Amino acid sequence: MSSSFRDILETFENQYAGRRYTIEIVCPEFTSVCPRTGQPDFGTIIIRYIPRRKCVELKSLKFYLQRYRNEGIFYEHLTNRILDDLVAVVEPEEMTVTAKFNPRGGITTTVTAEFRASTS
Repeated sequence: MSSSFRDILETFENQYAGRRYTIEIVCPEFTSVCPRTGQPDFGTIIIRYIPRRKCVELKSLKFYLQRYRNEGIFYEHLTNRILDDLVAVVEPEEMTVTAKFNPRGGITTTVTAEFRASTS
């Protein structure tokens, strides 16, 4: 299932590939569905990465994230799947995906997943 979501992601050439810099993308209107209750989950997805040769194209990222609107998925799985998909497509030096979900039943949840390219 992840590869079909991943297929929508596009990239463009990083014109400053020789420079180390950070890109942060904040998506404050993220929605998915609780796989147990079927209730909607709302949150903010924060993607922070150090690019190498490619950067993620934002319109394709928006469409990618919208595919989760009807997807029954746990927060932990969701965060790691987004990271895996973006790392596979963008091939960054480093990437962190943080998912901050709105309160449900008086509980808030934040999940952070990280990737660092091997230096060998």
